[in-house]
Amino acid sequence: MKQRWSIARAVSFAMMAAIVTTTAFSTARAEPAPLPDKPFAEHRIALQLSDSDPKKQSLVISVAFNLLKLYDPDKVAIEVVAFGPGIELLFPDNPNRKLIESLVAQGVKFDICLNTVDTIERETGKRPPYIPAATPVQVGVGQILSLTENGYTLVRP
Repeated sequence: MKQRWSIARAVSFAMMAAIVTTTAFSTARAEPAPLPDKPFAEHRIALQLSDSDPKKQSLVISVAFNLLKLYDPDKVAIEVVAFGPGIELLFPDNPNRKLIESLVAQGVKFDICLNTVDTIERETGKRPPYIPAATPVQVGVGQILSLTENGYTLVRP
């Protein structure tokens, strides 16, 4: 009888350990990207910007404006994900700031990678400022992955 009781306790303990482990792993996974604020969007585009080249920055902005012209702004969800040198697009002194603010007013979302911001701060001792319209995400590439897993098409102009 005593042996059965200890086996039952061991099995019970093992089951509880499995539940705790499963719960820990399921909460450690990255959460999927939230659905866009545009519930009627028929098209979802993620634009990657990982380059500080002004021509590429202008191209990303141009692509976003062209998509808004082609589709009703309520029918297209556009998210620009900036990481690495691409975050310079979202610095307050960037000459494209007014265009970015215009796009944000039309529902385009601009994400800035906090890993890149943290790296710059570590290397320079100064945290780079970015515009209030930028949405901080912890990992830019992770955000792209979440977006593509949630139906966005990735475009790297």
